[in-house]
This record gives sequence, structure tokens and C-alpha cells, in this order.
Amino acid sequence: MIISGWARPRALAAALAVVAVSGTVMPSAAQAQDADMRLRKLEAEVTALQRKVFPDGGTKYFTPEVNTAPAQPAQTIGTPSTSVVTDILARLDALENQLTQLTARSEENSNKINKLQAQLEAMTAERAAATSASSEPVGVMPLPGNSSSAAAKPTATQPVAAAPSQQRVDAVKAIVKPSTDDAGDDEYTYGYRLWDAGFFPEAEQQLALFLKKYPSHWRTSYGRNLLGRAYLDDNKPREAAPYFLENYQSDKQGVRAPDSLLYLAESMIKMGDTNRACIALAEFGDTYPALATGRLKQQYDTNRSSVTCK
Repeated sequence: MIISGWARPRALAAALAVVAVSGTVMPSAAQAQDADMRLRKLEAEVTALQRKVFPDGGTKYFTPEVNTAPAQPAQTIGTPSTSVVTDILARLDALENQLTQLTARSEENSNKINKLQAQLEAMTAERAAATSASSEPVGVMPLPGNSSSAAAKPTATQPVAAAPSQQRVDAVKAIVKPSTDDAGDDEYTYGYRLWDAGFFPEAEQQLALFLKKYPSHWRTSYGRNLLGRAYLDDNKPREAAPYFLENYQSDKQGVRAPDSLLYLAESMIKMGDTNRACIALAEFGDTYPALATGRLKQQYDTNRSSVTCK
């Protein structure tokens, strides 16, 4: 087709306009497509990380703080701006870096807590071997219903336990064991009352009896944690630590699992084991961030101020 001389400038201007618009839009569309692919990949990784951290189900997932309503189509006039796409890409880079750091830290803490578990299991085995043939603690009154305590007899190589004082006998007898339609709760409550009154060895016996008889009771998380506390208050952090670790690892969502992790750190501090104390504190901060700034903040801060962690 032959274009007349007067029409040529107009045709040339139109062609240049198409090239200019194409040169602006196409890179923006490509960037937007790349951003969408990266967003989908990031969402999949976050979902996988949530399932790893919260294996109990979707109810534990965090609700995304974004507006999921479909966006209204934007009306633009003239050349589209690339500033929005650039901002999205920058935010994606920051999110991907944070996700990488979070994943690495989670794996590192998991490895550390597994090593801590192995070490404490060895401690538990040593404690069991040392106490399997021992007699009743000195000055401890046998508790009602604990037939094994009454039947225990010292051998020729075991020290004979001194009889508890009459004052202690009377004080322990004054603590009433409840009797309700929940026998397991009665056993736990009696152990709690003994601990609350300061009879730590008696509380240790009673709570151990409760855990043996009712390993799946709704009070189990309370019982393991309180048994550890009884040992800790009795100045026996080495005996306390395995119960705290077991209570945390057996059910991380248990009602007293967070408390046990902090008491585990406290046990390590009393034993002079700063490294393990720091591992437990780091695990607590990562696993229970809400409690670290809420109900257990004071205890968390106190433990952290007692050690210097790298």
C-alpha cells in the first residue's frame, strides 16, 4: 500500500507509540508473572514449615494478616508504572531470606534438643541404676497405699534409713488425701498438697505413684512437671531434668510443657551447664513466643539473666 506524503508522519507517530507502549508493558508483565511464581513457591514453603512446626493440624496455623478479598481491577491511564511490581519483588526477596533463616534455625534447634535428649536419657539411666536397690530416703514417711515402700528392706550394704520424726509423721498425716469420683485426680492432688506443704520427698513418691498408675490421665502433664519441680525444690536438679525434658517432648502442646522447658533450663543452670541451659531457653523462645512475652515472661527473663548465651 502506498501512503500519501501527508499521511506518512501520522502513520510513523502511531507506530512509535505502539513500540513505546510495548516496551513499557511487556517487562512489567514478565516481572509480574515472575513475582506470582515466587509467591506461590513461598506460600508452599511456608505451609510445609507450618506443618513441620505444628504437626497437630491446621488449627495451629497462624492466620495470614493479609486481605484475601479479590482486588478490584485497577484503572490506569497512559503508561503503566513499574514501581508496584518493583516493590513486590523487593518484599519477596526479604520474605525468602527470612524463610531461609527461619528454616535453618529450626533445624539447628531440633538437632541441639535431640542431643540434649540423648544426654539426659543417659543421666536418667545412671540415676535409675543408682537408685534401683536403694532404701527409702532418710526421714521420709511411707505414704498411704504405697505398698512397695512398706515392703522395701535394706540389705547388708545399704544404709538403714532413719525413722521420720514424730513431728513429721503428724504433719504428713494432717494433709488430707481427697476422695472423689476421679481417683487419678485424687492421687495427683494429694501429691500437690504434699509438695505445697514442703514435704518434697513424700511428694516425689506420691507423684511417681500417680504417673505409674495413670500414665494417660488428663493430669499427666501436670504430674510430670510437678514431680520435676519437687526434685528441683529438693535441691536435686539432676533427678529433675529428665522429667522436665520428657514432659516437653512427649507433648509440646501439653498444658505444662512450656513450664517444663523453662524448669529444664533452670535445672541446667543449677548444675552449672550453661550450654544446655541456653539450648533449652532458645527452644522455649522459638516454640512459645507468645508465652515468652505473656504468662511465663518473668520466669523466662529471670533464667536468661542467669546465664550468658552466645
